[in-house]
Amino acid sequence: MDKSKANVCSSQCHPADKGPDGVHTDCLGFFSMDSNVPGLSNVILANLNLKDQMEYRSALEGTKYGKDFGIHSHREMFQKIEDTFKFCAECKKLPQDLIDPAALRRCKRCQNVYYCSVSCQKVNWPTHKAFCKKLQLAAIDRLVEWLVFTGVLPFTTCAWTRQPHELTGWGDWLSMQENLEYELDKVLKSDPMRILWSNAGKPRPEDPDLKESVKRVTSEFLSRPLTIGFGLKTFGFNPLKQPLTIHVVGASHTETLNARVTDMDELARMFSGNQGLEVVMVGPEVVKGDISRPPLKALGPKGKVYLSAHKEFYHIFWESMVETREAARPDLVVGFHPGFHASQGLAEGWLPTLLLLRDYRIPSLFTFYNDLELKYSLQILAELECHIITSGANPWCSLKPEQVQSCPNKLPVYCNGYYIAFLGAVEESQEGEDVEEEEEQLSHWPL
Repeated sequence: MDKSKANVCSSQCHPADKGPDGVHTDCLGFFSMDSNVPGLSNVILANLNLKDQMEYRSALEGTKYGKDFGIHSHREMFQKIEDTFKFCAECKKLPQDLIDPAALRRCKRCQNVYYCSVSCQKVNWPTHKAFCKKLQLAAIDRLVEWLVFTGVLPFTTCAWTRQPHELTGWGDWLSMQENLEYELDKVLKSDPMRILWSNAGKPRPEDPDLKESVKRVTSEFLSRPLTIGFGLKTFGFNPLKQPLTIHVVGASHTETLNARVTDMDELARMFSGNQGLEVVMVGPEVVKGDISRPPLKALGPKGKVYLSAHKEFYHIFWESMVETREAARPDLVVGFHPGFHASQGLAEGWLPTLLLLRDYRIPSLFTFYNDLELKYSLQILAELECHIITSGANPWCSLKPEQVQSCPNKLPVYCNGYYIAFLGAVEESQEGEDVEEEEEQLSHWPL
């Protein structure tokens, strides 16, 4: 639910640095923050009552709890979240850099960015005005997102009344939700929503604005299962005719922290009457929790999704689990925001997995935040001679705008905004055969 799998990391960590199990994506986040706002990573660690990145990693592994973070109330929790956004958007000064820390004032329009003086605000306004409205939405959404952790979101969804190939995006999906207004009203009247705005330190938005925020936050939660469904459709798989196994590679705390075994149930609704769907989260940063259970050796229950997680690099998981038949060979592999474009260290960490997917001709679909990430990632896959099937904008991209925390006056990004689908390697001698084979496979599903 963070926007780069990299919200926090040690301020001393450089993207090229490697830990014992590779580069941690959160490390890149802290480095990026400090490059824009020096010292911001330390503010975040201090607000979490953490000394360094090692303690942060321990927190993600579940060895620290709310009381360990020095959080004793909802009001204190929301205040600590807000404190991580407190720096002057123009001069980048943090509260401790000012003679009077209380001099930081929030933009009244977006309730998101701060300024240390009227002069900084005036100088910054020509830039900020282009992003003010989007930042207002982002400020609401990052608070409403807390309802996901309480279990209030996502709201209860309806059975699909249309075939997956008939839907073009969220507008079509929302039109199938016959009880939408009832579900939205139920969320707005819930105790967690009341607790949120009683302690957030901001005025509660009007109900229509809150309902739109609930839709956006729900879209981000459901973006992953529906993107998996999009991947199945892209490669011509029909879950109504055969049981299927999907591996999610590079899984981290983003997908697995507080994950529930029901998190992929919308995929089962997407393919009502499926022959059994299994989703296995695999990655060195997987967080232990309810979905930390063994993958299936046999077929899963019909009409449902079996969700599990395994903490390991994917190429090692393949050798120890897939090749020994302790886990099923995947029909599709999906990677949500792999980030291998971001640094040499991450690219090297991903290399064995990318080569494995290429050489074993595993249908694969990866997602990215923006078109620039898409461009660089296409270049990397081309250098590896991966055969690109298609790429572009993802119809199940999250609707929830994500600001660049340390540099808010930039275009927001959206989870799973773009995708690349690839299959096998580009080989001139077999290129004609490959195209013919792929066209035959894709013809199994009406696109």
